[in-house]
Amino acid sequence: MKNQQSNSRRTFLRNLGAGASALSLPLLGYADNQFVQHESSGLYSLRTELDAMGLAQPGRKLGIALVGLGGYSTNQLAPALQQTQNCRLAGIVTGTPSKAEEWMKKYNIPKANVYDYKTFDRIADNKDIDVVYVVLPNSMHEEYVVRAAQAGKHVICEKPMAIMPKACQNMIDACKKANKQLAIGYRLHYEPFTKEIMRLGQEKVFGPVKFVESSDGFRSGDPNQWRLKKSMAGGGPLMDVGIYAVQGARYVTGEEPISVTAQFAPKTDPQKFKDVEETMFWQFEFPSGAVSNSTTSYAAGVERLYASCEKGWFELAPAFGYGPLKGRTSKGPIEQPVVNHQAAHMDGVCKDLLDGKKLPNHVTGEEGLRDVRLLQAIYQAAETGKKINLKA
Repeated sequence: MKNQQSNSRRTFLRNLGAGASALSLPLLGYADNQFVQHESSGLYSLRTELDAMGLAQPGRKLGIALVGLGGYSTNQLAPALQQTQNCRLAGIVTGTPSKAEEWMKKYNIPKANVYDYKTFDRIADNKDIDVVYVVLPNSMHEEYVVRAAQAGKHVICEKPMAIMPKACQNMIDACKKANKQLAIGYRLHYEPFTKEIMRLGQEKVFGPVKFVESSDGFRSGDPNQWRLKKSMAGGGPLMDVGIYAVQGARYVTGEEPISVTAQFAPKTDPQKFKDVEETMFWQFEFPSGAVSNSTTSYAAGVERLYASCEKGWFELAPAFGYGPLKGRTSKGPIEQPVVNHQAAHMDGVCKDLLDGKKLPNHVTGEEGLRDVRLLQAIYQAAETGKKINLKA
């Protein structure tokens, strides 16, 4: 039966080859994004056979639809998509008609690729859109990731993945059920300075890591922004830039923390921060014996990733912003190319999708779930004043 099925597929593809010039564009677009399976799982890969027959589309870019046109989409993602090699801005989802008109004109987006939150599910019928990038308040991530997966689209979701672990698991399950891949917006995993810092720590270039300082904070402005509303954000700076500090300690050591202690700082502006924390601190212990200390804040600026090792040290400062980042070690400066973080991230994700590869685990929903569990453990430690065992 398996051989008969394989032969029938090849017969279909050979017949297709004769008229490929007329038919390959719509068909191959569908093949790339609907039927790609991983051979490691023992499943059939239509993409592999198309490549072998020379029918894949060279230079094809995946179409991305941005869901939510706030500051990050407007100032970072959309401009970055003008520099990408493997993907392009194909559509938008917004509840503001004036924004829709503005974006259609600025980026030459056809009206058929513009949706609002009520019509979003119709995106399932749009073959011009391959990937949905969810750029909404944290509390809305779960709903739109699940709906995007059910619409048959791959998904990128901004970090943090969600507010609670259960929502993260629901998102992972929905994408698996739809046979679609889920990436989280961990842009720094594609950024050269950060990748070098990972290498220095994980390969023990300066010996075992002993101590990490990983902190990120800034002075928050608009008191009415959604990030200061716990129902939408899930918390304050920890649920925003604090996740960078969590990530930094993890990817420098290459380990998962085994315990955490944490403390809330006194609020200097109780009215502005009535719903969320203003500043907090936490400390991780790692299996190797390494320890980390972190700060996150909406009251003051800090942005540093420093590692002290047995035979030297290395750091990034600035370490987590949109760049350029800057680094040095006990032996001298870190020299790496400066790239657009968002373009590198989206290109990296979409290259794997185009190639029919499984996304690397460190940018997937499983990684997002790990971070959200740690964020909630940090809150628990601060609220109880107890050391939280993370080994379980």
